[in-house]
Amino acid sequence: MTKFIRIGAAVCAILLVLPLVAIGEAAAQQYFNGDICTDDCSGHQAGYDWAEQNGIDDPDDCGGNSQSFIEGCESYAEENGSSADEDSYYEDIDEDAQEADF
Repeated sequence: MTKFIRIGAAVCAILLVLPLVAIGEAAAQQYFNGDICTDDCSGHQAGYDWAEQNGIDDPDDCGGNSQSFIEGCESYAEENGSSADEDSYYEDIDEDAQEADF
């Protein structure tokens, strides 16, 4: 009878610990600008840095052999490309307003 109690106690202990391990693993997940990192986000950071150094402002210009590198590059391009597009949009509006006869 005591053998069954020990086995039961061991099973209960395992069942109590497993959810805590799963929560710890989920909490350890790292993200880079919304993208899930597989390890330490170094691939994403490398792509981001490369895009910054090369003035990439269009996500379509990002490529490579690593999905994390591409996602990092795209992240930089999305952050920096949209403001450039908005600037040129507003410059066009200003030019049109200056040319218009009111």
